Amino acid sequence: MKVLMILLLAITIHAAAGGDPTDGFTEVPLKPSNIVLQKPFNVPLDQRYSFIDGVHRMWVYSDDKPYSPDSDTQPRTEIRIAGLDYSSGVWQFEGHGYVPKGTSGATVAQIHGASHGETTLILRIYEPGEMRYYDTLHVAGDLYDTWFRLNIVHDVDGGMVTVFLNGEQKFQHHDEGPGDLYFKCGVYAAPADISHYMESRWKDIKIYRK
Repeated sequence: MKVLMILLLAITIHAAAGGDPTDGFTEVPLKPSNIVLQKPFNVPLDQRYSFIDGVHRMWVYSDDKPYSPDSDTQPRTEIRIAGLDYSSGVWQFEGHGYVPKGTSGATVAQIHGASHGETTLILRIYEPGEMRYYDTLHVAGDLYDTWFRLNIVHDVDGGMVTVFLNGEQKFQHHDEGPGDLYFKCGVYAAPADISHYMESRWKDIKIYRK
């Protein structure tokens, strides 16, 4: 009996240590109006985006136009989580992503807004399926042609961003200061070293807060 109790205690401690990243958070319900698409301004949406069986598929080409005629940014097809901007507290993005082999130099998820610069977090995919923080620090590998669960936790007051893949913490970094902050996912071409065709797919997108 004593041995059984010790084993149960060990299992409980292990489960608590490796708990789900959404533990302690409250889900913020998403409405259709919270999902705003950005795509090259000169092509119809259905030429860069589809939504079938709950999967948002987004793609873009390296020679596409930016999202508006007066923008000088790189081409993108992205979901912007609108109406849930934040500037304090602890917020979390969750989504299941998929990046086909060949996509390289593409931002697939980000936190837009910061005190210093335009973004707090950029997660890019490079050959051979490596996820990086911007174009430098390694986050994870072997992500081509497989569904992965991505959780991004932003503790604004604590100044920290934490990235989980498939429930496992993979990366943590100081943020760039508070600002008008919001989450995005999709494909957004990096300034250099990009493939001609870039694609990512997303499903089960959720937002949480504490």
